[in-house]
Amino acid sequence: MDLSIAAILGLDGVTNGAVYALVAIALVLVFSVTRIIFIPQGEYVAYGALTMALLQTGVVPGTVWLLLLMAVWAAVLDAIQAWRERWPARRALRRLALTLGLPVLASLATWKLAPLHPPLAVQALLTLALVTPMGPLVYRLAFRSLADSSVLVLLIVSVGVHFALTGLGLVFFGAEGFRNTPFWDARYALGPLSVSGQALIIFGASIALIVALFVFFDRTLPGKALRATSVNRTGARLMGISTDAAGSLSFTMAAFIGTLSGLLIGPTTTLYYDSGFLIGLKGFVAAVFAGLTSFPLALAGALGVGLLESFGSFWASAFKEVIVFTAILPVLLWRSFYDRDHEEH
Repeated sequence: MDLSIAAILGLDGVTNGAVYALVAIALVLVFSVTRIIFIPQGEYVAYGALTMALLQTGVVPGTVWLLLLMAVWAAVLDAIQAWRERWPARRALRRLALTLGLPVLASLATWKLAPLHPPLAVQALLTLALVTPMGPLVYRLAFRSLADSSVLVLLIVSVGVHFALTGLGLVFFGAEGFRNTPFWDARYALGPLSVSGQALIIFGASIALIVALFVFFDRTLPGKALRATSVNRTGARLMGISTDAAGSLSFTMAAFIGTLSGLLIGPTTTLYYDSGFLIGLKGFVAAVFAGLTSFPLALAGALGVGLLESFGSFWASAFKEVIVFTAILPVLLWRSFYDRDHEEH
């Protein structure tokens, strides 16, 4: 291996690592706020890429039907809760409007615009509008009633949600793989490297999102509420912070980050309905490097995973996945000693 090959592999690893970083950050966010190891995070990536791919063909994606189904189910549960707890009519109607409003509007906009082949930017916005609302709906349907359960119970439910979303992905998207049209179809020579415009978009979007998250958690009231909930759920509740709202917001942000990751990675590789599982696992490996608590360490771990995958594919392409997932073993061993006195609260 000479320096030119190493540079090419390094660029590929950093590009993939930027996407894994977004997945890892979403996993850390959800776990720190809700104590849920969110296995289906990768499904948002696949859903985002496949929804965008179908929109590019002028077809109304199956995401529309899945979103409406989940919204109606959540609205029924909200109506039952309102009837049992005898909510005032205004409160019940406001909750139903919040549950159904965005899914219905996004679905109507998609039905109207998809056959017209709108610009890529409009397709990306429609994709975000369709997949992002699934985050709070998944939390409402699967996790909210179990919010105070043990981490093990939440993990078991998370695995069940993963299998459900994977199966629904097969139903609504089919078994065919898709590769999206790049947002920026250009290439730039940088010494021995050939950098694509899509790679630059990946770097730019990842950096912009990480900076936006830093500002959100440091400067905004909702961000500080999420930080307080992640530090001490009981204390946050005593201070008037709704842990239910914090969980819903964290799932919304995770769905947005996952969908954005799918939009970024879609033009670089062919994705299938079940491709999100491996992407999510690699993001999870990066999150474990951070102990599922630190955003900067998750970023560093994701870049390490990307580089390990890239160089591993060069030396032993048949075992690149094994190499990546084996790297988690020494980290788990080290953390088993480092965190041996930790107790769950």
